Amino acid sequence: MLANESDLHVLTALRQGDTHALGIIYDRYGAVVYRLALRMLANPTEAEDLTQEVFLAFWRGVDKYDADRGTLLVFLLTITRSRALNRLKQQSSQHNLQQRVGNYLPQADRHQVLESATLAELQERMELALQALPATQKQVLEMGYYQGKSQSEIAQELDLPLGTVKTRSRQGLLKLRQLLQDLVD
Repeated sequence: MLANESDLHVLTALRQGDTHALGIIYDRYGAVVYRLALRMLANPTEAEDLTQEVFLAFWRGVDKYDADRGTLLVFLLTITRSRALNRLKQQSSQHNLQQRVGNYLPQADRHQVLESATLAELQERMELALQALPATQKQVLEMGYYQGKSQSEIAQELDLPLGTVKTRSRQGLLKLRQLLQDLVD
């Protein structure tokens, strides 16, 4: 009986086209994958969707799993983490876009118009402060905050050591804080 076999035997059966083997793997690890997805996404529906997505991706790319590099559970959790981070990043980007678009919608009452004018002034001050930064610091901050890239992604894209990106980011933020001190207090 396949259900009593090791992960390697079940994987061999899956690679040979036995779809029952996928069910066995899901029974073994589905709950753990779901718990990680739920912990990261904080939404049961999205965690369920992600769990299905992870097992579907695993099934389609079962040949990518190499037992010499770690257990099947670690492999599945790595896929889960990666895809959850992608979803969170996508949600953040969508939220930022909605906020930016919202700033351009017509405002009906006086309070909202005043608030919009204040936001426009703050945005202009922020742009001027960014322009005052050294180009290297400005570039790292814009990539991180406007493009939503992680420091690792920035380091890779700019072909810089991660420590350099972190230093430029930190120095840029400190300089912005100094330039915008009256707004921070």
